[in-house]
Amino acid sequence: HVQLVESGGGSVQPGGSLRLSCAISEPPSPGYCVGWIRQAPGQGREGIAGFHSQGRTRYTDAVKGRFTVSKDNTKNTMYLQMNSLKPEDTGLYFCAADTSTPYNCNGGFCNTGGGRCYRGQGTQVTVS
Repeated sequence: HVQLVESGGGSVQPGGSLRLSCAISEPPSPGYCVGWIRQAPGQGREGIAGFHSQGRTRYTDAVKGRFTVSKDNTKNTMYLQMNSLKPEDTGLYFCAADTSTPYNCNGGFCNTGGGRCYRGQGTQVTVS
């Protein structure tokens, strides 16, 4: 049973930092893709940071230069280091494991349709 568990959220002042972690219980399928998704209050989910198949990272413009995504494949764990946080970064942060495009990852944001998307319960980040 695949489970994703996020941790590390909290409340910080603008300019502060947080580090989110995502523990994946087991790989859902070969070549699966991973990424971080954010849902701001009253808005839909948005992919913000993730990986391409060759290990390159991908970021949405809103977080580029401030957030860093990384992963430890030996521990099935992904991280999101968030620096210079802004009030508009407030939201519920999910990690996602996307099986729709195996070995052809483009962020792991679960937005391509098909396959299966695994998400955790999310961790709240509040910047104020």
